[in-house]
Amino acid sequence: MLGFLRTVKSVLWGFFGVRRGKGYDADIANNKPAPLILTGLLMALCLVVILVLVARWAVNAAL
Repeated sequence: MLGFLRTVKSVLWGFFGVRRGKGYDADIANNKPAPLILTGLLMALCLVVILVLVARWAVNAAL
């Protein structure tokens, strides 16, 4: 579970900005490409689902 949270943190750092220094080196040393890609895809899917639900709620509330 701790490894998954570390991967999520790395993906979020990649989304919000460039990480430098010791944190970047630790991310590179501890993470492999496949889990990073899968976590990024999963997080993107969650974002799309949340946006669709909010849009449906807003349309139904407007009617």
